[in-house]
Amino acid sequence: MYALIDCNNFYVSCERIFDPSLHGVPVAILSNNDGCVVARSNELKALDVNMRLPYFKMKEIYAQHGIQVRSSNYELYGDISRRVMSVLSGFSPEVEPYSIDEAFMRVQLPPGQDYIAFGREIRTRIAKWVKVPVSVGFAPTKTLAKVATHIAKEAECGVYMLPENIRPILEQLPLTEIWGVGKRLARKLQVTGFRNAGDLASADPNRIRKKFSVCLARTVLELNGRLALEPEDMETRSQSICCSRAFGKKVGEFEYLREAVATYTAWAAEKMRKEGSRASGVNVFFELGPEKNSTEFSGGHVGTTIMLDTPQFGTMEILREVYPVLPSLYQKGKLYRKAGIMLFGLTDARVDQLNLFSRPISEKEERLYETLDRINARMGRDKVFLLAQGIERPWQMKRTMLSPRYTTRWSELPRAK
Repeated sequence: MYALIDCNNFYVSCERIFDPSLHGVPVAILSNNDGCVVARSNELKALDVNMRLPYFKMKEIYAQHGIQVRSSNYELYGDISRRVMSVLSGFSPEVEPYSIDEAFMRVQLPPGQDYIAFGREIRTRIAKWVKVPVSVGFAPTKTLAKVATHIAKEAECGVYMLPENIRPILEQLPLTEIWGVGKRLARKLQVTGFRNAGDLASADPNRIRKKFSVCLARTVLELNGRLALEPEDMETRSQSICCSRAFGKKVGEFEYLREAVATYTAWAAEKMRKEGSRASGVNVFFELGPEKNSTEFSGGHVGTTIMLDTPQFGTMEILREVYPVLPSLYQKGKLYRKAGIMLFGLTDARVDQLNLFSRPISEKEERLYETLDRINARMGRDKVFLLAQGIERPWQMKRTMLSPRYTTRWSELPRAK
């Protein structure tokens, strides 16, 4: 059996751990630069507040209903997510994080044991140790586990196990609620006569593969209880790592763009080293914002690709290749709204294939980055950083309603009153 554990209203739940005043009131979490709402509490959903409208257009409505607003506290959410995953690892050796607030788990209970009781124990332990509410769904495949968790969110106990006869459930399930079926694909399926998940489950997988894709054919098999998605290797590495952010204000100075690229490279490289990988190439890009003294969006995207002679994991070594191309991307007088970097062609650091003229990474360099990452993991991101990343960083993302980073900053630890 597969279990899918999904944290309920995760961002809001993280905020409520350390701020009890947020319980029982409508809470909104804003996107980067406090743009629009990306997460809502159940109380806010009951008010039918639109998530897509910019926050500045909704301020009066929020004040009228007493809605509590917070900037996205990614440091807090990431740390709480790691704690949830750590608790789950005590229930099964095969836990596969799917997103920041979801994880699949392979479960094989002895005969006679109750899966519902097992799910309740998962919920109880996470609620006690981490203070985050979760929903748990059980099914023989990952796709069906997604369906089970969708139902579990409405169940009183927060746990649900799909019955053997799932056809009535699938016939009530919209196509867009199937894992891997988005709105565009759902429209294509509807045109060809599929109305719900039950119709798709009744289709011939070979016909689906020829008309749509192999992935959708596997989804059909999974809806019928046949395992078609291979269990993920717990040490599978990313194929690429991207780090990009919109600036807190439009940037026109080359110095600030270079600082942003250095910062995002450092963050991406840190994640890559954690996975034990090295990058063969780098994509770097800027996005243009509106012209000066103009409200019209000029648009535009400039970028380039750099191939590395030797796969690298060091921030300084990667920046040494990136910096020379940045002046060719910069246009004086233009305003930029976003910068980003993507590391691709990731290879296993243990089996590097070097060319004849490449210099192998020294043991001293490996120890340097290992120490750097260990300090930042313990003391907080960028506690130790390259001077190239800048000190004041006026271009950084705007978060004017940020709650304390209770678990990742010594200076922001919660204090007893």
